[in-house]
Amino acid sequence: MGKRILLIQGHPDAGKLHLCHALEDAYAGGARSAGHEVRQINAATLDFPILRSQDDWEHGALPASLNDAQAAIRWCEHMVLFFPLWLGDMPALLKAFLEQVARPGFAFSGEGKNPLAHKGLTGRSARVVVTMGMPAAVYRWYFRAHSIKSLERNILGFVGIAPVRETLVGSVGEMSDEAAGKWFARMEKLARLDSQS
Repeated sequence: MGKRILLIQGHPDAGKLHLCHALEDAYAGGARSAGHEVRQINAATLDFPILRSQDDWEHGALPASLNDAQAAIRWCEHMVLFFPLWLGDMPALLKAFLEQVARPGFAFSGEGKNPLAHKGLTGRSARVVVTMGMPAAVYRWYFRAHSIKSLERNILGFVGIAPVRETLVGSVGEMSDEAAGKWFARMEKLARLDSQS
């Protein structure tokens, strides 16, 4: 039986195609060929403001431009986030998108003394696919993949998404067409494996 899979593209440059977009396309193709329903969100094409206060986050209205995105997150059983590593972290646009959609009352209850006891997105799994200029092993072992761990623990885990798996694609500036093709094939395979777990 097919799964409902949501792909969230977090590359902030909507003006041209990047490796993140090609990896997303390969994953989508693998998922669809395995009989799964796929929806896609490109954060760079959405017009929304950044949050500037705790009061706005807790009590403000979700921007209308993000209603469909929030509905897609509610709909999915598995989500995949694609983004490049910028200054050691996810791009600010993706962080702003996640802050907007993961509001109290949707991503968690926000009520009572322990909001962690009322996670709103349990029952969903995720994969994080990150491209970077440095070798992935350097980011994983020397820098301890700190920003990815923060995303997994403090955002996705906070709202109940588990398990969260990661795929780090390093040395992208030196990547040959042959190496890129291997990554595309791997994305297609991961789409099939993720949908079985």
